[in-house]
Amino acid sequence: MLSWQARALKSLLFARKFLPQNGDPFNVGDGRANLDMAGEIFRPIVHIDHIGVSANGVPGEWIIPAGTGTARVILYLHGGSYNAGSTRSHRALAANIAYAARGRALTVDYRLAPEHPYPAALEDALSAYQWLLDKKIKPRQITIAGDSAGGGLTIALLVALRERGIPMPASAVVLSPWTDLSASGESWQENAKADYVINGDKLRVSAHLYLGEADARDPLASPLYADLHGLPRLLIQVGSDEILLSDSTHLAERARRAGVEVRLEVWEGMQHVWHFAASILPEAREAIGKVGEFIMRDGEGGAVISGQ
Repeated sequence: MLSWQARALKSLLFARKFLPQNGDPFNVGDGRANLDMAGEIFRPIVHIDHIGVSANGVPGEWIIPAGTGTARVILYLHGGSYNAGSTRSHRALAANIAYAARGRALTVDYRLAPEHPYPAALEDALSAYQWLLDKKIKPRQITIAGDSAGGGLTIALLVALRERGIPMPASAVVLSPWTDLSASGESWQENAKADYVINGDKLRVSAHLYLGEADARDPLASPLYADLHGLPRLLIQVGSDEILLSDSTHLAERARRAGVEVRLEVWEGMQHVWHFAASILPEAREAIGKVGEFIMRDGEGGAVISGQ
């Protein structure tokens, strides 16, 4: 059963669909400002320190929650449809995950479309990961994580690391990942009315802005179509009401067939990246707690879990 907070938030999101929106929903500048503003509303659940860095030329910041160690590192790749999002917008989410995993997070401001279309974001993610290795952080101490577009970028980064012979991280976590820029999954239609966060038409425009001249099924832009063998153990969390539900379920199926250890969690009644609201939403804190447990433990089987 959904918490009263989840029911209230869901009602607000539903009402928002019918209210006049500030700015042009297809204006990239407005989208960036709105997402950064959301990042200011939802605060970290613990005190954090954040320190700006340049990770091989990619702007970023270390996020260190109070009371955690520094040996375990989460490279966090933010969402935002590849044209929005920043270290600022996702600071709280990355901090909450780092706290749950008893580690620290590195977030990066990878280049955004349309100014910098594919593969700029992937190139920056590669640079940031290599920077961690250059800092003598062992691959077994690293987890790569991301939400939405950052979730797709996480899988693409893993594939790129394998192709280049770069040591893999210990694990990966993707939250409501966008893995198929061709929008071919069945939930794009089946959940169109149930998803109160993502506008399918707007996301298709975002895909076009990011892809530029690239094919929508390029495996490093849409990693659902990539060869997934050799990837580290993977946790996927997605809400049952998302239009991106099939992006997750199909990813889990393909990864399992490639021999990857996969844990898929489909959270009943949850909207896109509900983890963002951990400061007010019990289901978000519970999901993030499971992320922390997954990061901290050794690999275990490939069971699929649903109906949380």
